[in-house]
Amino acid sequence: MTGFAILLVYAGLFAGSALVVGLIRRAHGRRNDFTSLKTVTFGDESAIRPDRAASIISILVVFLLWGAFTGSKLVPFHVPGPFLGETSFSYEARTDSGQMQSGRVVVYAGVEAPAEPAGDGAVVASVPRGRDQLIRLPEGAQAVSVDGREIAPGETLDVAHGTVSMTGKGTLSFSADKGLQMEPIWLPSPEAVAGRFVEIAKSGYQNFTLWEHLGASLMRVLAGFALGSLVGIPLGYAMGLSGWFRGWFDPIVEFMRPVPPLALIPLVIIWFGIWETGKVVLLFLAALWVMTIAARAGVSGVNITKVHAAYSLGASKWQLLRHVILPNSLPEIFTGARVAMGVCWGTVVAAELVAAQMGAGMMIIAASKFQLTDIVLMGIILIGIIGYGIDVLMRLAERKLVPWKGQS
Repeated sequence: MTGFAILLVYAGLFAGSALVVGLIRRAHGRRNDFTSLKTVTFGDESAIRPDRAASIISILVVFLLWGAFTGSKLVPFHVPGPFLGETSFSYEARTDSGQMQSGRVVVYAGVEAPAEPAGDGAVVASVPRGRDQLIRLPEGAQAVSVDGREIAPGETLDVAHGTVSMTGKGTLSFSADKGLQMEPIWLPSPEAVAGRFVEIAKSGYQNFTLWEHLGASLMRVLAGFALGSLVGIPLGYAMGLSGWFRGWFDPIVEFMRPVPPLALIPLVIIWFGIWETGKVVLLFLAALWVMTIAARAGVSGVNITKVHAAYSLGASKWQLLRHVILPNSLPEIFTGARVAMGVCWGTVVAAELVAAQMGAGMMIIAASKFQLTDIVLMGIILIGIIGYGIDVLMRLAERKLVPWKGQS
């Protein structure tokens, strides 16, 4: 229910933000540049550029939703949370001797019960936040009605600020209204995650500093990506230039490409052990097939008219490879490198699943065993930020090294 509510709110904010920003821009006048004058933009990548306002609002919306559904103090509004406080309901019960008795149950949900009794012989029950609590009636009596409504084993009735259900053995159980907010064990608040980040940045985690964890993961990813590129790019060029290479390696590449790296962990452990070599090999395999396919696609996508033009000018095969095929295939290779790096960075958690002493993935896995969701979420956020930073750097390198991308 909570997930569906978040999806609806997110969809509403998406549509509402687009409408508001569109109205503001129309009020300040339309753009009059080359892109806005294009008559055909559908399918034209050059006409569709990221809307910076949409990007900023998207980040704010995610943060606001996160805070609103976790009760964060950093956001000005919250969705209804779980009931915390005192509530009560009446009951009628039958004792073992068959006599009827009536009474009242006073429930303290998520708060500490007072030291003084509730009075009037009421049954007092303390219910932890987000939990159910069995309620035993005096003299082992079994309830027959709650708030004047009959109840039987397996049934549930709504009462003030919660529900009362009866177990198969006839014992009452009270559950307070949970609202729409997420429990901290499922999703901690932003300030809880930030506080955990500051704590681990100062004192470390599992005998290593935060920067040693992140550095270890980054070095594994870079090593696996570099090895995958060193093998995959020449293999892809060979498959794109030679029919024999293409026929020989194509079944292997196409067979291994859809196999997820996670499925290779047992085999990698058997062959290379559980230490660093096995982790780097797993990341190498994650990058190898992506880089091979990217290099092959880059060679196959070279405009044939450029090849004919080079031959007509007397170019040798080596000159054709150096001055035509290599420059024209670099855009595809850079695109594949970005994909491969993303796959490697996402696989590092699986690579550090076994016998890792440090690493971002190891930190997440170790924290998950103790249900430390704030550390898990902190690690995920850090992995995402670093992965995004790597992708930005690769885009900048692509613009500097391959300025002719997109030109015929």
